[in-house]
Amino acid sequence: MRPLEGITILDLSRVLACPFASMILAELGAEVIKVEQPGSGDETRSFEPMVNGDAGAVSAYYMAFNRSKRSITVNLRSPQGQEVVRQLATKADVVLENFPVGTLAKYGLDYAAMSAMNERLVYVSCTGFGMTGPYAKRKGYDTVFQAMAGIMSLTGERGGGPVKPGLPVADLSSGLWVTIAVLTALTGRAKTGKGSQVDFSMFDGQVGLLSLAAARWFALGEVPARLGTEHPGRIPSAAFVCGDGKWVQITGSDQHWTPLCNLLGLEAWGAELALAKNADRLARREEVMTGLQVAIGRVDRDELCRRCDAVGVPAGPILQVDEVIANEHVAARGMVVEFDHPQIGSFRGMRVPFRFDGFDDPEVQRPPLLGEHTDEVLREKLALGEEQLASLRADGAI
Repeated sequence: MRPLEGITILDLSRVLACPFASMILAELGAEVIKVEQPGSGDETRSFEPMVNGDAGAVSAYYMAFNRSKRSITVNLRSPQGQEVVRQLATKADVVLENFPVGTLAKYGLDYAAMSAMNERLVYVSCTGFGMTGPYAKRKGYDTVFQAMAGIMSLTGERGGGPVKPGLPVADLSSGLWVTIAVLTALTGRAKTGKGSQVDFSMFDGQVGLLSLAAARWFALGEVPARLGTEHPGRIPSAAFVCGDGKWVQITGSDQHWTPLCNLLGLEAWGAELALAKNADRLARREEVMTGLQVAIGRVDRDELCRRCDAVGVPAGPILQVDEVIANEHVAARGMVVEFDHPQIGSFRGMRVPFRFDGFDDPEVQRPPLLGEHTDEVLREKLALGEEQLASLRADGAI
């Protein structure tokens, strides 16, 4: 048994943040019914890169965030389709949606309408800027939220311009926030017997991640500058280029300073009391960072990592994606999963990174074909017969 078995999620969301959340919940045992637009589905079904197989082409983007779900197609602009969704919500524990503010109210699919039919319903609304405030109607994407919430201002090389991280941080972290919101609201419902609506703003989620940068502002009145891989309040904590041209990240505290100096041939620094404390090293940032880089530049990366491991100095090679996928520890932890898809055959993805003692671990199933489970779900959940299904299909509702 997996931890969330018995929980049903009606997922009206699309693209990345919320589908990422519902995939996590699905692989933890929840039944996720993904509602998609007839004919086209979630727009990410057409996103690059496409994987070509003998029976068609499938979006790797879609597959990355929609494993282990059931797909039904419902036209939310159709009155009959709207009624299908409302009826499904009476059988659900959670509704998850990421439409612009006010959109679902026009269709009678907002929290007020659905909770009137199911008082135990947890209804999570994930919007760009939240349901209130001066930006509530504003549109945005991952990079817009990164920009406006300060993430980009902190990212980039010293003296250079702002840089976006290499992953869609706002989308991915919002997916994790949404997962937390669903689990929290379900826990609250278990105590009160009543559901609730969660108003989550992706912008708020990024502002919330500013915790450490904000703490520097609150404490010092300091707007953190871009420092590349360097940490504003710790030395050493940075990426260094090694003798073979490969890169390593070293991050240490006071107890690591002397062992690091000794393995780099900087014994005098390791014994110097004026460098023993982090605050003292920060005061001499340029000198210390330059000296470390010169010493590290004399040693090949793998040898340096072996030396660091031997004396307990935290260090790791900066790996590319292909190197991570092939990494022995990634393999040992089973982080790469594989599933069979009827159109393209075998494909791989990254697993939900939990292991349980007392529950079954997350389970990976392939992403659904568009509308693959429409008839099955409507028969099972709403007891619709063949004539009713045919009528809905003829009316363009499903």
